[in-house]
Amino acid sequence: MPGQAQITSVEAIELFRAALIVFTSQARPALEEISGEMTRTRLWLQNDQRRFWENERRVRSKKLEQAQQELFSARLSQFQDSTSLQIMVVHRAQQAVRVAEEKLAQLKKWDRELENRSAPLLKEVEQLHGFLTAEMPMAVAYLAQVVRTLDAYADGGAPAKPEGKTP
Repeated sequence: MPGQAQITSVEAIELFRAALIVFTSQARPALEEISGEMTRTRLWLQNDQRRFWENERRVRSKKLEQAQQELFSARLSQFQDSTSLQIMVVHRAQQAVRVAEEKLAQLKKWDRELENRSAPLLKEVEQLHGFLTAEMPMAVAYLAQVVRTLDAYADGGAPAKPEGKTP
C-alpha cells in the first residue's frame, strides 16, 4: 500500500499516557496543597496573629497604666526621694505598647499585601487545577483511543472508529 503509515511503536504513546496519568495524580494534590497553605497563612495573619497582638497591646496598656499610677503615687508620697525607677518603668511600658501597636499595623499591611500579591497567582493555580481536573482525563481517554486505533491499524484491520462519533 503506497499510503500506509509506518508504525514503529505504540508503546511510546502508552508510556506517555501512563506518565500523564501519574503526573495528573501528583499535580492535583500539589495544587490543592498550595491553595490550602495560602488559606492557612491568610487565616493565621487575620486571626491568630491579630488576636495575639491585640491581646498583647491590651496587656501592655494595662501595665503602662499601672506604671503611671505608681509614678503618680511616688510623686505624691513624701517618703520617697527619687522617682527615677518609676519613670524608667513608665518609659519601658510606653515602648512596649508602641511595639505592640507597630506589630498590629504591620500585620494589617502584610494582610493587604498578601491578598494583593497572591490573588493573581492563586487564580492561575485554580485555572491549572481546573485544567488538570477537566481536560487531562479527556486527554488520557483520547490517547487510549489513539492506542486502540493504532493497534487495529497495525494488525491490518480497518481503523477503529472513535467512540461516540458517527459519520
